[in-house]
Amino acid sequence: MRGLMFDSQLLLHSFLWRTERLFADKQIVTRLGPGEYHRYTYRDFGKRARRLGDAMRTLGIGPGDRVGTLAWNHYRHLETYFGVPGIQAVLHTINLRLSPAQQKFTIDKAEDRLLLVDVDQLDLVADLLDLGLPTVEAVVVLADSVPEHRLPLPVHCYEELLAAADEDAQFEEFDEHSASAMCFTSATTGDPKGVVYSHRAMVLQAMCLAMHDKLNMSESQVWLEVAPMFHCNGWNIPHTALLQGATLVLPGAHPSPADYVDIIEDLGVTGMNAAVTIGTMIRDAVRASDRPRDLSTLSTLWLGGQAPSKAVMKWFRDEYDCEVMQGYGMTENSPQICFFALKSTLADGDDDEIYALRQTQGLPIPLLQIKVCDQETREELPWDGQSIGDFFVRSPFTASEYYKDERTKDSMIDGWLRTGDVGCIDPEGYVLLKDRSKDLIKSGGEWISTIDLENSLMLHPKVAEATVVGIEDEKWLERPLACVVPSDPSLTADELRDHLLAEGFIKFWIPDTFLFVPEVPKTSVGKYDKKAIRGVVADEGLERAKAALGAG
Repeated sequence: MRGLMFDSQLLLHSFLWRTERLFADKQIVTRLGPGEYHRYTYRDFGKRARRLGDAMRTLGIGPGDRVGTLAWNHYRHLETYFGVPGIQAVLHTINLRLSPAQQKFTIDKAEDRLLLVDVDQLDLVADLLDLGLPTVEAVVVLADSVPEHRLPLPVHCYEELLAAADEDAQFEEFDEHSASAMCFTSATTGDPKGVVYSHRAMVLQAMCLAMHDKLNMSESQVWLEVAPMFHCNGWNIPHTALLQGATLVLPGAHPSPADYVDIIEDLGVTGMNAAVTIGTMIRDAVRASDRPRDLSTLSTLWLGGQAPSKAVMKWFRDEYDCEVMQGYGMTENSPQICFFALKSTLADGDDDEIYALRQTQGLPIPLLQIKVCDQETREELPWDGQSIGDFFVRSPFTASEYYKDERTKDSMIDGWLRTGDVGCIDPEGYVLLKDRSKDLIKSGGEWISTIDLENSLMLHPKVAEATVVGIEDEKWLERPLACVVPSDPSLTADELRDHLLAEGFIKFWIPDTFLFVPEVPKTSVGKYDKKAIRGVVADEGLERAKAALGAG
């Protein structure tokens, strides 16, 4: 017996009906420069998104066609989030921080027909075209006019296209399983892997974020979207903000940590999401400022990509009464898997117990199932907070396969996604990530968690950044190496060894070598680039690697 319900489709552009009627006068604000902002309403946004859809049709873009973007976080890029999938085309947000070879790979793999690009990306596009982009037919410049360029293809002005288009053009209803967007993983190993999101998956993910009490994406929020819109759909925050009518703030092109501080002060930002490294850099920018900075409006700071340190959490709480939270996600899961929430039954714990919980990856979000399995037998392990294995997940927003990629068979197994992460789950359901499977160190037969070491190193008052990797060792096969950015030049390796011993680590876990470096290498999405560090040591040897990494 079937239920007697309308079969309305879950489509991204269905959000516009709600937003334009309930929150028409709420604003989207984009930083243009120091103290300069572009503002318009959700009413204006809806009209321009429909104009964009109509303009895309005029350019011959239709259902299933891929449209690539090379753009920063700004209002025009946001319009593509709805205007392109609204006509059943597929938005491919190209990672600005990938190498040109990897960018070409993703454009070719996606078979993008059209590229929408910021002015500062035109030279890059010309270089990519020189390498050969056989499927790209034209380029649209996201600007008021088209500057001089050396592109051999037809080049259109975004604003001229919108001016000639119909703001009353309608987005039709179609199958919710249709592809809406495409992102590629940031290629920690091998070529980037393509993930194709459906409208249904992205709508459900946004609804899950909207209902989360700690994120509190409500109409009253002034939310700063720092996470790149070219990576994992900006963690789906733009869709969730629009759904809830929150004021959405976009930092524009080439923002610096000091710019984020200015934006928070200028606009009274109440919430923001960013990589952990950005949170650390904002703290350091405030400390280095020649005048007092007021971030007191900021109450929610979601730091992702890796676990934020207790030191950063405490600094924001002590200085501004701002709660730093984290989630756990990946491109393949649209992206969220877990998000922190403190259960009321655990709220009476002392400070150390609460911080220990906040440094977990949180609880599985609604509609998602997670399990931890033995790495060899794949048997499911108990949720006891001790049994460590591989995480597997499944949900309506988990990728069932990679786009035209043989590596699907290694990750999508029996209806579950093997995340590549290793950890445990406690009896309350809190997920604790111990490491990426490739980053765990096996030294003398014993597993060492680089994340545990990093979190403790970051607690030292003289440490600004720290990451730990495994390097080859003749006796133990692997040993931990720490790369540390000191905040105080007087810091010594012996201080760090004593600190780790005081934190409860056994001597065997403590790194043999501490490299004091000016900056930890980072990936295209702001994570510590452990692969790069391991590669330098493997290729150059430890002594030459010290010079290559700038170690003092």
